[in-house]
Order: sequence, then C-alpha cells, then structure tokens
Amino acid sequence: MVGSFKKRAVGKISLNHQTFMRRCLQLAQQGMGHVAPNPIVGSLLAHNDKIISEGYHAQYGGPHAEVNALTNITDPEILSQSTLYVSLEPCSHFGKTPPCANLIIDKGIKNVVVACTDPNPKVAGSGIKLMQDAGINVTVGVLEHEAIAGNRRFVTYHTHQRPYIILKWAQTADGYIDKPRRANETVASTPVSSLPSHRLVHLWRSHEQAILVGKNTVIKDNPALTVRLVDGNNPTRIVIDSNASLGGNLKIFDQSAKTLIINQKENRNTPEAEWVMVDKDKNLLDGLMNSLYQHNITSVLVEGGAETLNHFIAAGLWDEARIFTAPIHFRGGIKAPIIPPLSGLTSLTHRSGLDTLHIVYKTTFAPPCIPM
Repeated sequence: MVGSFKKRAVGKISLNHQTFMRRCLQLAQQGMGHVAPNPIVGSLLAHNDKIISEGYHAQYGGPHAEVNALTNITDPEILSQSTLYVSLEPCSHFGKTPPCANLIIDKGIKNVVVACTDPNPKVAGSGIKLMQDAGINVTVGVLEHEAIAGNRRFVTYHTHQRPYIILKWAQTADGYIDKPRRANETVASTPVSSLPSHRLVHLWRSHEQAILVGKNTVIKDNPALTVRLVDGNNPTRIVIDSNASLGGNLKIFDQSAKTLIINQKENRNTPEAEWVMVDKDKNLLDGLMNSLYQHNITSVLVEGGAETLNHFIAAGLWDEARIFTAPIHFRGGIKAPIIPPLSGLTSLTHRSGLDTLHIVYKTTFAPPCIPM
C-alpha cells in the first residue's frame, strides 16, 4: 500500500538524480546502529547541480535527515530554486518529531526526489501525496532497489511484522564450528575465524538491534554478547531458554546491555534481565517473532549455536546468512549448519583476513557490497 500519489516514470530520471541519490544513500549509512527502530535516511539539497547542504538521521528521537539538510539554509529564494533529495519518503505524521513533509512545504521547496516509499502504514505514500497536493513536483523511484536494500531491516519489520533475521557463524574448511565438548564442559569454544573477522562481527553487532543465542551457548561459552572490538552501541541480548532455567553468575546478566530471556514459563523483570513468556500452544520461533515485533526490534543477529541456527534454517526463518570459512581443519566436532539450495538466493564472497566471508541473501534485498 503506497497511497494514491502520482509516481513519475523511473525511465525519465536523470543521471544527476542518480548521482545525488547515491550520495543520500551513503549519508544514510552513517545512522546505522543509532536510529532503530526508525529507518536510516540520507538527504541533500542541490542548487544549480551542486550540493549546498547535506543531512542524515543521526539519532533515534533526533531530527530527521530532511531537517538536518534544511537547517543551515535560510535564503528562501535558494530553497525555492533547489531540489531536495531524500532516500526515503518524508514522514507525514507526528512521532518523536514533527512531519517532514509539512516542513518541506513550509520551506517553499518546489522539487523533491525520493528513492522509495515508506512501508510504515503511518506513512505509506501519504507524505508524497501531501507534497504533491501542495504543488510540489515529486519524483519517486530513483535508485529504489538500493534504497530498499539499505533499509531492508525497516522494510521487513513493517511488511512481515517481524525483525530482519541475519544468521552468522564461522566454520572450518572441513565444515565444523567447534571441537567436541562434553555436555557440561564450560571451557570456551575453540576460535575459528581470524581477528579481522572478529572485528567485523563486533561491527555487525553494533549495527543490529538485537543479538540472539540459545541456552546451550550461554551455558558452555558464557558469552558477553556485547560490542568490544569497535566503538558502537550494544545490541539487546536475546536468549532462548524454554524452561527459564538460566541463572547465576553469567555475563548476560551483568547489566551492560538489555537482556531478554525468551521462555514458555514466566514473565518477570529484574535489573539483570526481562523474562518474556511466549505462547506455549504456538511454535517457539513464531512466538519469538511476535514478541520481538511487539518490542519494536527490527533486526536480529543470530550467532548460534548450531542447534539454534539449524532451527531457524529449518523453519525458513532467515533473510541473510554471513558465513566465515577459515583455512583450518578440526577433523571432527560439531558440524556447521548448511543453507539448503533454494531458488532466488543471491550470494556474495569477500575476503576477511585469512578467512573467506560468504554472504547469502534469501530475499531480493541483496546490496552490491559487504553488508552494513
């Protein structure tokens, strides 16, 4: 549902439109890890084919990209002769900030170029229609695929009513993610990937709203699940523990990040964690998705272990998989998950230190570069 606005044909879009919109998409990326559950958005103002101001959505609850791009321009004549570019449809409703579409109208902007419409039902074309009804010439669809890919978390949240799911693991060249360990053994797992890969994973953690593991991983590895090797915000820690049996001196309870314990037994809050009960009569993963949607979590990085990852794969509940393969061999242990062959998959391969990073996209959201 995108409303009843008039969408100009993409085929008529100029190269300048594409050049300026590509810059908007670059600006938008600077908001990664800071604006969720809002989308990342970039904007700029062009006058006589030159950029005169730029802005992006930098902080949740803060000014939107369009506001930041317009703030430093005070000359009404320049504004009326300029074109505003924005990577996502300007909002038309009051949220944490006033509607951007109204601001654009009030500023006297005559031309606006938008990459894609907003999937949020509160907007969904109404921002574009509002500007068009005010006499603004609005062009929609410039680098639309790239813009949707950049905001695939936000798009998935609003179109599927669940978070965007990213699976991540590291495996050896012979297909193992860990050496054999006894059931109650708490010795840390054997490192598989290289330090550059570890840093990249911590960067990814800072980009996503949540990180998820199963109870067994918490018991065996006692992970912190925080951002340490780069600067960035800690994601919400999510642990699947059906019987709500976890307790004691575990790092997930150190209060360094918000922690949710997904279970089928109880709801309760402590300073250390929030226990969230899902419906016992429903599939646990379905209950999990509904709960995370209600918590306004737009993306989850699933880090394991193997059993948890395989549950997501078997359920078809994933959008993207990021798999490191290291040039080492364990010759036994816990087998790595396997992504089944499916039609429509898109894959990319990169180097990460000594490792090979293989990225698989289940949807059409595949961006043309290393994931951000």
